[in-house]
Amino acid sequence: MVKLIKNIIGFSLRNKLFTFFWVGLVVVAGIISYKNIPVEAFPDVTNTQIVIVTQWPGRSAEEVERFVTSPIEISMNSLQKKQNVRSITMFGLSVIKIIFDDDVDDFFARQQVNNLLRGVELPEGIDAEVQPPYGPTGEIFRYTLDSKTKDTRELLTLQNWVIDRQLRAVPGVADVAVFGGREKTYEVEVDPTLLQKYELTSPQVFEAISKANVNVGGDVIEKNGQAYVVRGVGLLDNIADIENTIVAQYNGNPILIKDIAKVEESNVPRVGQAGLNNNDDVVEGIVIMRKGENPSIVLKALKEKIAYVQDNVLPKDVKMVTFYDRDNLMEFCTHTVTHNLVEGIILVTVIVFLFMADWRTTVIVSIIIPLALLFAFLCLKLKGMSANLLSLGAVDFGIIIDGAVVMVEGLFVALDHLREKEGDERFNKLAKLGLIRKTGSKLGVAIFFSKLIIISALLPLFSFEKVE
Repeated sequence: MVKLIKNIIGFSLRNKLFTFFWVGLVVVAGIISYKNIPVEAFPDVTNTQIVIVTQWPGRSAEEVERFVTSPIEISMNSLQKKQNVRSITMFGLSVIKIIFDDDVDDFFARQQVNNLLRGVELPEGIDAEVQPPYGPTGEIFRYTLDSKTKDTRELLTLQNWVIDRQLRAVPGVADVAVFGGREKTYEVEVDPTLLQKYELTSPQVFEAISKANVNVGGDVIEKNGQAYVVRGVGLLDNIADIENTIVAQYNGNPILIKDIAKVEESNVPRVGQAGLNNNDDVVEGIVIMRKGENPSIVLKALKEKIAYVQDNVLPKDVKMVTFYDRDNLMEFCTHTVTHNLVEGIILVTVIVFLFMADWRTTVIVSIIIPLALLFAFLCLKLKGMSANLLSLGAVDFGIIIDGAVVMVEGLFVALDHLREKEGDERFNKLAKLGLIRKTGSKLGVAIFFSKLIIISALLPLFSFEKVE
């Protein structure tokens, strides 16, 4: 090892242009990595996990556990590289979370889960949904809908049918979660006495409305060399369409919905409510980013889409009001880290200059800091990691430059002794490469083993896995 270190130092001194070329190459690669590396406030350190959500409305937790959760869990036991399978079963809902090993990517895990789900026998009409790939740090943007003329039912309708579809089209957005508001529905209030009068039942009314709410395709009529498609449009659009739906015939006369029931616009029973500040009933949207995406790029595209929706799609009196933006947090964290890095570089440079009292040695030592940082950005980019409070906040300037300080100071002292021994005039004419190689080789061995001691002390940190 000692011979290897001496050979590396000797090769670098003999081939200065080659050494500077590779250093320049690392600098260029580091700058490119710095410009393209994802910047986050905090990293997502969770394992790869797949969440399966299944809804079975109106069923007890025992039924959902027996007919939905258990069959899915049994099927998922054959997954490769899984750590464990966890489930939560409640009234009408089953949630199964599958956690994989650290080295499993999301695509591989999702493909396995989807393949096994096809063979699970679930009750008729029940489909298990695999949730989009996002982590606990995926919430990047929150907003509320504000309007002086529309109530929360109309705002939630806009959210579900207009805004949601627009935001999901943004690259990098995994999901849009919504809280609050009243979900719009049409309510048919049947009069039992009229049902008895016309000899009808409630299932007949339900079946009549269901069958009427459909478009029907017909044949093709050819005329004058052109083909005309015949189709029946029967989708219900408003209350009048529902009221004029035929249920049956009574004594040769059609019985309409409006003859036996009252139709009005209503909302499904609420199970929750969202509030903000002094307003206790708002519609809130949460934009969730896909795992592994660059939040800066996703947020930029998201804000452009929101501006487009606000200006060209939504009614003029409806406003999307932002009350959480990850950009603010990332800018604050970036400012904090940058401020600390600049302060550290300046402080170290000043201290080195005070002790060395030579501007050339100070520049040589100080230049190691940006070189080390650029190399760190290159390594982060190659590993697919992001720049965040953990990856940049742990930069230790003492560890970065202590080897350079020892090397430069040793060479400085050796050259100074030679100058005192030979005199200034003779010293300036002497070839100093041999002395630099000899002194650098001795110091290089000591520096290498000191760095090895530091790395050995940090090995317990490198061995951490998962959340720890």
